[in-house]
Amino acid sequence: MLKIRPVTLADAPELVRIYAPYVKKTAITFEYDVPTTEEFEGRIEKTLQRFPYLVAEENGQVLAYAYASTYYDRSAYDWAVEVSVYVNEHYLGQGLGSRLYEALERELEARGYLRFLACIALPNPASIALHEKRGYVKVAHFPRIGYKFDQWHDIVWMQKTIEGPVKSLM
Repeated sequence: MLKIRPVTLADAPELVRIYAPYVKKTAITFEYDVPTTEEFEGRIEKTLQRFPYLVAEENGQVLAYAYASTYYDRSAYDWAVEVSVYVNEHYLGQGLGSRLYEALERELEARGYLRFLACIALPNPASIALHEKRGYVKVAHFPRIGYKFDQWHDIVWMQKTIEGPVKSLM
């Protein structure tokens, strides 16, 4: 049975294992090097100071994780967060991302956040579909902004508001 729970530092090695293929094989993340377990522990600690960080596990195995982070470090943006989700590559397409986002968004809303933003490197049709399904709309497109695997990649920003849908700028 799938269980969604808050992350612990003991989860860091498994989160690194989930994240590593995204770094090594895709431009979904613009990181070039897989972070160490210690670096991931630091990221978890920093995130938990202010935001929720959740994992989905089944039979004791972490299959996916999602968290929120600062959108932009200015007080005027305190009601907005950036959200991220990563799913073990062997469990893609099973609804784990949606289930984690549902729990994450509930927690964010309970904490008073009103705007959820996702930065998505292109191409990534699965992530676009996930976010659209959850009510996010495209609000920005930055062409050729990230360079990985010897080529330029675009990013899009998608946004969701708990006060109702935002009007797309595109």
